[in-house]
Amino acid sequence: MTFEPGTPPTDDHLFAAWLADAAGERLLEVRATGLEGRELKDAGDLAAHELLTSLLSTYRPQDAVLSEEGKDDKRRLAAERVWIIDPLDGTREFSEVPRDDWAVHVALWERGELVAGAVAQPALGATFHTGAAPVVPGLDSADHRAGERPRIAVSRSRPPAFVTALAEHLDAELVPMGSAGVKVMSVARDLTDAYVHAGGQYEWDSAAPVAVAAAAGLHTSRVDGSPLRYNQDDVYLPDLIVCRPELAEAIVAFVAEHGTEV
Repeated sequence: MTFEPGTPPTDDHLFAAWLADAAGERLLEVRATGLEGRELKDAGDLAAHELLTSLLSTYRPQDAVLSEEGKDDKRRLAAERVWIIDPLDGTREFSEVPRDDWAVHVALWERGELVAGAVAQPALGATFHTGAAPVVPGLDSADHRAGERPRIAVSRSRPPAFVTALAEHLDAELVPMGSAGVKVMSVARDLTDAYVHAGGQYEWDSAAPVAVAAAAGLHTSRVDGSPLRYNQDDVYLPDLIVCRPELAEAIVAFVAEHGTEV
């Protein structure tokens, strides 16, 4: 089966979701071919990247593109609009059928800000986007889940030591899961209450999830509380916090006092 694009939405929010859906459908097709291991990972990365860049060149030819799988064209730094995409976030999980904790990221940066974004979790049949941001229960209430321990999303294979220390400080529960986008969306979906990372990432790892999380009213920042910046010359963005607003002050204060090398 081959994805037939049809006529895409003109609205940037819905277009981002349409792109993420298209790449997700293509990835499910690749996953069904019987490939395994490295071959499956490579085939998924390539197929989703080629589809997304082809659709963007067709329907948004004046916009620049920054993709994990593509060459970094520095002309994007002078562009007013840049699509920041991760065609397959969580390649390892994608290759471990039937895991569902992998995603497609599509974000639009315009004149200094993220203005639209979508995160598809194809194996769940779900796409979260800024055009209809997730509704997070009790978002402005410190009493949400009163009496229950906060939940912090962490890597299932290598949770950072400082996050373990943070969890002890907050009396929080660690919830292991796959890709960065899935971890951020777990906060938006009220499956966790925070995702705190300082182990090194790139702009495409967080741009779309951060756009969706911010649209949902969640706190998003660097671990020192400063704003996250995208479409930078150096696309390395080493740390971030995405959490319920009532947890932000305590998390930033812990990192300020203890650092991320605990």
